Amino acid sequence: MTDAIDAWTVARPRVEDEAGWRPLFDGYRRFYGMPETDHGAAAVWGWLLDPAHPLEALLARDPAGRVGGLAHFRAMPSPTRGVEIGFLDDLFVDPALRGLGLGRRLLAAVGAEAEARGWPLVRWMTQDDNYRARRLYDTLARRTSWVLYESAPPFEGGGS
Repeated sequence: MTDAIDAWTVARPRVEDEAGWRPLFDGYRRFYGMPETDHGAAAVWGWLLDPAHPLEALLARDPAGRVGGLAHFRAMPSPTRGVEIGFLDDLFVDPALRGLGLGRRLLAAVGAEAEARGWPLVRWMTQDDNYRARRLYDTLARRTSWVLYESAPPFEGGGS
């Protein structure tokens, strides 16, 4: 199986990748309980193809062009450091291809992008119970002690 996975490449999305990207993006949104709307997917796909938009992507493709994994990332200002760092928004691999190394390869490619841009670090988050992904992340990164909050404006209490 190693030879087969070694044939996969990681590269920027192409217009013709949308049909392969979309089921992965929908799977990612489903995993996190997010709505799977055509409007939302079209917006994100448009962002990924727009060189002026901050959101970027890398896709894992087999030699036939099948998309098997995605990584969405962007620059993020770090005011305390006075530099930009990277932020990995989404990482998802086709469930049928998990355990073969595509997630690790996608993360390595994001890391290479970060190094080329001079980002001193890349941050990402996952749900606490995403044990499979955390096993991979624990081999590549340090888990922090930060607690994430979110609220819809106008921040009047009660969380949302």
